[in-house]
Amino acid sequence: MAGFVSNLLILLLLFQNICLGFRSPLSVFKRYKDTSTSLSSECLVSDQPVISFGLSDFALDIRMPAVTPKQSDTYLCMSVPLPVDDEAYVVDFKPHASMDTVHHMLLFGCNEPSSTENYWDCDEGTCKDKSNILYAWARNAPPTRLPKGVGFRVGGETGSRYFVLQVHYGDVSAFRDKHKDCSGVTLHLTHQKQPLIAGMYLMMSVNTVIPPGKKVVDADVACHYKRSPMHLFAYRVHTHRLGKVVSGYRVRNGQWTLIGRQSPQLPQAFYPVKYPIDISYDDILAARCVFSGEGRTTETHIGGTANDEMCNFYIMYYMEAKHAVSYMTCTQNTNPEMFRNIPQEANIPIPVKSDVKKMMHGHHEEPKDSDTSSLLQQDRKEEGEILDQETKDSDASYLLQQAKKEDAEILDQDFHIEEAVEWPGLDLKLGQVSGLALDPENNLVVFHRGDHVWDENSFDSKFVYQQRGLGPIEQNTIIVLNPSNAKLLHSTGKNIFYLPHGLSVDKNGNYWVTDVALHQVFKLGANDKEPLLILGVPLQPGSDKNHFCQPTDVAVDPITGSIYVSDGYCNSRIIQFSPNGVYLMQWGEETSLGRSRPGQFYIPHSLALIPDLSQLCVADRENGRIQCFRLETGEFTREIKHKAFGRELFAVSYVPGGLLFAVNGMPYPGEAESVQGFVMNFSTGEIIDTFIPLRKSFEMPHDIVASEDRTVFVGDVHAKAVWKFASVEKMEHRSVKKAGIEVQETKESETIVEARLKNKPESRDPLKNIDKQHLVQQASSTGVSFVLITTLLIIPIVVLLVILVFIRWRKTTVYGADGECKLDSTSGRILGRLRVKGGGGINLGNFFASHKGYSRKGFDRLSTEGSDQEKDDDGTDSEEERSVSPLPPAPSSS
Repeated sequence: MAGFVSNLLILLLLFQNICLGFRSPLSVFKRYKDTSTSLSSECLVSDQPVISFGLSDFALDIRMPAVTPKQSDTYLCMSVPLPVDDEAYVVDFKPHASMDTVHHMLLFGCNEPSSTENYWDCDEGTCKDKSNILYAWARNAPPTRLPKGVGFRVGGETGSRYFVLQVHYGDVSAFRDKHKDCSGVTLHLTHQKQPLIAGMYLMMSVNTVIPPGKKVVDADVACHYKRSPMHLFAYRVHTHRLGKVVSGYRVRNGQWTLIGRQSPQLPQAFYPVKYPIDISYDDILAARCVFSGEGRTTETHIGGTANDEMCNFYIMYYMEAKHAVSYMTCTQNTNPEMFRNIPQEANIPIPVKSDVKKMMHGHHEEPKDSDTSSLLQQDRKEEGEILDQETKDSDASYLLQQAKKEDAEILDQDFHIEEAVEWPGLDLKLGQVSGLALDPENNLVVFHRGDHVWDENSFDSKFVYQQRGLGPIEQNTIIVLNPSNAKLLHSTGKNIFYLPHGLSVDKNGNYWVTDVALHQVFKLGANDKEPLLILGVPLQPGSDKNHFCQPTDVAVDPITGSIYVSDGYCNSRIIQFSPNGVYLMQWGEETSLGRSRPGQFYIPHSLALIPDLSQLCVADRENGRIQCFRLETGEFTREIKHKAFGRELFAVSYVPGGLLFAVNGMPYPGEAESVQGFVMNFSTGEIIDTFIPLRKSFEMPHDIVASEDRTVFVGDVHAKAVWKFASVEKMEHRSVKKAGIEVQETKESETIVEARLKNKPESRDPLKNIDKQHLVQQASSTGVSFVLITTLLIIPIVVLLVILVFIRWRKTTVYGADGECKLDSTSGRILGRLRVKGGGGINLGNFFASHKGYSRKGFDRLSTEGSDQEKDDDGTDSEEERSVSPLPPAPSSS
């Protein structure tokens, strides 16, 4: 019996160690966060600056090492090496500072800090090599926030290997009690490749001279942009005392578009660009600083002291990863004459109260340095200087809304899409579903064919519709559904269309549709009975500027209002129209024999507009690929093609932030590729995930649309159905937790039991307070899962030991003097169950399986994906859209 007790004690010790070993890193991170964020006036420096959470993400804490500045306007710097050698991405920042002690903080990335000391006076410099500004925080200014899917690339072969933190301590009266300061920032980094890479563009005047007493002096900077497209998301202005207003613009074809405009006497933070702005090759970036020399008795030059001046306009941007450049500058004026046409707003000073100016420029003067390198360094030193002054109400409101919106935005490429089985869309009484879209309220809009069907009798060899005698569809062909429960919200579109096809919804909620029988494109208001705009000639196919031939889809640029039409089954082109329907240009040609080349189409079937990247992607159906083009020029940019697509790719949809969704067609006889949905990283083109229905197989998925929360809808022309899919994370909100095992109940009372062994948070963004509670719950669930698994593994061992002890005890009572075993029938039955077939070993699995109620579901991972059903046909999976089999007539010109 003593041996039995010893064994139990050993098992208990093992159990405790295993549980500690499996402790969730999220719980560690939570405790670390709670400690590091509870700082008041006393400094608590963590001895664990790097915290790992999940397989690919980690947090890096960068803090001043308990410093006490001696005098006002002290600039202190410290450096932290990147804790990994391979490439990583900074995707979020969490500041730790109080405006009572810190005037501003800057975070730089570089490869060689100016000092190897624990910390140093920033007069020695920040970095010995080129440094890039990654982050700025200042008093009463919002923190810099990155759009979703955007990250600063660090490490690897080209990224920065050190972070340098610069802290400007303004008024040191707050340190009279001699307390220590550990202000800084916590970075959220990930090894997951980001589709978009952030960078900084600095526009700076270096030769401006401000004469004494002169009321208005302009400093202009302009450069031609000669790189891959970049997309602007934040800006910052900077001058010293004499600056009145700084404005930045994009100039394209003589048109000036405002990037940002601000008084440099107001908080000099990075403010978000209010409207999406892209910069393309050969655009001009222009900036103007307006100064006044009133009150000065000598000339004022550009320089690094408070008595000198600066004219800087900073732009934060992002680019596609493969073209990314982290830092660019412009210090010249390539076209002075163009500034005659600068908008008048650039010349109007923004009034600022005198007390704000006094507070803004209360720091000490610095020694003058005319060297350009020193000037750049000094400017970075003053980066982000901000004092107590609220911005305009509109700006503050916008910033708050933007911050709240981006708090919840994550580009998490580690997820799985599954069918939302409670969605009743499969039971809707619809005709052939040809088009799907989401309206501005995120309601689902469905375009279907009612009682009309596209079959072999619909068109003749010249693509003229043959069933006009049926008249237009009498049912409402456009229906609006609640995306949660498929409840009908609105319907329209009766007695207009013959064979509906493509659908999109513009930013104003107007419906844009195509009809392949009428060979036309329509714009309809949600509540209008008559179309607002019609393109094409009814029932007349053609290939000139005024005709279409079975147009497939339409997309509208939310920024310019330009209209893009994919045309179509018997033409192989994309046509651009102005917002009021005037023909502008077209591109594309029919696929030649052999390998299809860029810009060639074999049924351009679906369009996905990517406004934040100024691109249009086309599902080139019969070529089984996606082609993307520049909106302004139609220039080919890339192709996405995978073997898994098979021969046909029907539809494509883009989600802001870098995700592409697509569906393919049924495989031809003898081909292995199954019909399914795809999730892709737009930047790399790689497939992140695939998905298929659970309840009913795809027959001919024809269109797809996705929302930013990764809810996906697929419309099927043959099944006459609409499927809804959601990410695993979303569906887990409907789960029921039972003893650490997650039980998900479907509408049909089926139960999916899955032991989740991944020690991984759902979100990649635990630094944001809005997700904190959810992460703690997830961490607890993960820990319980390991405890449960460990317990279940130990139980058989304990039971075995009990049995062995029982057998030993029985020996003393049932064995005779001759040593022969005299087991009773009960003992014989027990040991019989422990024998392996054909041998005397022990099979615990069979032993426990023989007991009523035992189940292995807690151990065996149950698939929830289902499988494709084989389609028993001749492989022609078109909705009779293979009426394209006759070769199209030669394009006519008119």
